Amino acid sequence: MLTVAYLANQFPCPVEPYVGEEIAELRRRGVRVIAGSVRRPATTAGQRTPEVVLQPLRITVLLRALLLCAGRWKRLSPLLVRIIFCGSEGPAQRLKAVLHTGLGACYAVQLRKRGVKHIHAHHGYFGSWIAMTAARLLNVGFSLTLHGSDLLLHGAFLDTKLKHCDFCLTVSEFNRRYLLQRYPGVTPGRVRVSRLGVALSEREPWSPARKLGARLALVAVGRLHAVKDHAFLVRACAQLRAHGVGFECCIAEDGPERRHLELLIRKYALQDHVTLLGHVPREQMDSLYDRADLVVLTSRSEGIPLVLMEAMARGKIVLAPAITGIPELVIPGKTGFLYEAGSLGDFVARLLSIHSLLRSPDSAERCMGALPPGRELDWVRFAARVQVVHNFNRRKSLKSFSDDFLRRVILRKESLPHEDSVLQQIQLPLQRYRGIPVRTDGPDAVAGTRSRAVLHG
Repeated sequence: MLTVAYLANQFPCPVEPYVGEEIAELRRRGVRVIAGSVRRPATTAGQRTPEVVLQPLRITVLLRALLLCAGRWKRLSPLLVRIIFCGSEGPAQRLKAVLHTGLGACYAVQLRKRGVKHIHAHHGYFGSWIAMTAARLLNVGFSLTLHGSDLLLHGAFLDTKLKHCDFCLTVSEFNRRYLLQRYPGVTPGRVRVSRLGVALSEREPWSPARKLGARLALVAVGRLHAVKDHAFLVRACAQLRAHGVGFECCIAEDGPERRHLELLIRKYALQDHVTLLGHVPREQMDSLYDRADLVVLTSRSEGIPLVLMEAMARGKIVLAPAITGIPELVIPGKTGFLYEAGSLGDFVARLLSIHSLLRSPDSAERCMGALPPGRELDWVRFAARVQVVHNFNRRKSLKSFSDDFLRRVILRKESLPHEDSVLQQIQLPLQRYRGIPVRTDGPDAVAGTRSRAVLHG
C-alpha cells in the first residue's frame, strides 16, 4: 500500500474543509494517508484528528531530530546555504526558516518508520518548508498546493520550495501563470491547476430569487482578517445609507479584526445595519444564504474563494473584486459581477446598480450594459449555478486531484525495477479503482499493468 504524509498548518480547520476532503479521497483510493498538523488543532468530539502533531515539541523527538540532522547534514546543507546567504528575505524570516528546518527534522523523525514514500503540504506557508525538509532527510518525494496569499503575499523561500518539489498544485490558471512568470526556472509541466469545488445542495437546484424585502440583504462570509478587508465593506455600507438605500449586512466568521470592525461600525453609526455574526456552523449556512439578496466579497488577496462557489451553487448573485483567479469563476455580467479592486466608488456603484435591478427586475434598465432585456438577474443566477456544477463541482474536483496526484507519485517510481514490490502496492489500488484488469499470472504482469494504469490516467 502506498503511504503518503499530508501536512497542513493546522488540521482540522473549519475554514479549510478541502484538506480533509482530499485526505479522505486518497484514502478511498486505497492510499494510506498520515494526516499531520504543525499546530495542535482545537478539535471537538467527532472531528477527524491528525496522526502527527508537531507543536508542542517533545524533548525525545527533538533529540532524535538532532541526531538525524548530524547523520544526514549533506541533505540539509543546500537549504541552510539558501537561508543564510541567498535571497532577499529579512533577518526575522531567515531565523524562522532555520527554526522550521528544525521542525522539519522533527517531522522526519515521526515519519521515519512509517514507510512514507511522498510528503504533500497544503499551502505554501511555513508548513511547506517543514514538509520539504522532512522529504529531503527521508529521501522521498515532496509536493505542495498553493492558494492565494501563500503565493502572492507571503512567498518567502518559494523559489527553493518549487526547486525541490516533484510537482506543485495550484487552484487557478492565474496562479499558474504567475508562478511560471515569476520563477522562470520552473518546468511548466510541474505546475498543475487543481481547482477546488463545493458540494452541490440536494435542495431544489435553482429557482428565481425571493422577492426583495423592505431592505437589501447583503451577506459576507470570511475570517475577520485584514486581508479579507471587511472594513472596506463597512465603509461601503456607510455610503449606501447616504444614498438612501435600506439594507442589512451580515458578516459571518470571526477573527483578529473583530474589535476593529466593531469600532468602525460604531463610528459610522451602523449598528442597526451591520451585524457581526461570529462563526456560523456549516449546517446553518443554507439559512444564511437563503436570506441573502447579494453575497459580497471584499478581499485584497484570494485564490478562488469557496464562499463564492457556495453562493453561486445556490443561485445567488455575487459581487467580488476582479483579482487573481476570481474572474475564472465570476464572469462579469454572466455568472456574477466584479468591481475594480480597492475602488470604493466602483464597489458602491455596482451595489446601487444591482439593487436597482433587484427592485425592478422587469424594468428597461441594464446592469452595467452587460445583460439582455427581461429578468436579467435570473439569467445570472442560473448561469452561476451551471458554472459551479460543471467547473467547480467538489466531486469532480476531488477525482481530478487524486487522479493527478497518484499519477505523478507513480511516475516518480518509473526508474524502479518492475519487480519492486512497493511499486506493485502503489499501482494496484489505482488499477482496481479504474477497473483495469490486474494480471498476476505472468512474469510481465507488473510491467503490463503499470503501463495500462498510466495510460488510463
